[in-house]
Amino acid sequence: MKTNDIIIAPSIFASDFGCLAEEAKRIEAAGADVIHVDIMDGHFVPNLTLGPRALAAINRATDLFLDVHIMLYNPFSFIETLVESGADRITFHFEATEDVEDTLAFIRRCNVEAGLAFCPDTPADFALKFLDQCDLILMMTVSPGFGGQAFLPDVLEKVRFVRDVCKKLGIEKNKKPFPIQVDGGVDAKTAVQCVEAGANVLVSGTYLFKGDPTMKDAIDKLRLTAR
Repeated sequence: MKTNDIIIAPSIFASDFGCLAEEAKRIEAAGADVIHVDIMDGHFVPNLTLGPRALAAINRATDLFLDVHIMLYNPFSFIETLVESGADRITFHFEATEDVEDTLAFIRRCNVEAGLAFCPDTPADFALKFLDQCDLILMMTVSPGFGGQAFLPDVLEKVRFVRDVCKKLGIEKNKKPFPIQVDGGVDAKTAVQCVEAGANVLVSGTYLFKGDPTMKDAIDKLRLTAR
């Protein structure tokens, strides 16, 4: 893939929650493509994070695309509130509902993009049924719920499998490779492996917010993985 085909999505989950507006502006100034916003309910995953009001505050602070990843049960009931709060894409978990198709369709009817996420233990072939119903597939490269975890390299085979299917079936988005996102443990080293496997949307939190390089330098390093 070309460098400009790789989307860099800093996870604001790794930021200072006491100054979300400033952190959103910092992400934008550093040259990121989108802001990844994690929302957790304490049930689907054992953690609580941001909610709709925080999302709205982030939206007021930036013009960047807001990529909202919801880790909660009954995602259908939260969609309208998140759209009203500024979500540009809502990605929910395959494992969180039995109404996957209806939820994807409803998100799209709300005029935002729909993404579908898969936990590391979920077989990749479950994604195939939904490729023509969503705008992005997210393969978690850590167990969802907490930042700073070690990257799970076994997930790369799942990324590779989905990318190969997309190529064989000619599945694209806006005449570009279909978006396959990875989230968890993504840094300059693991990003190379992800891109080689076929990922083209890189979510990174700890590496971008807490590493030695400036955020701009760290984003630039991630972009170089496409070369």
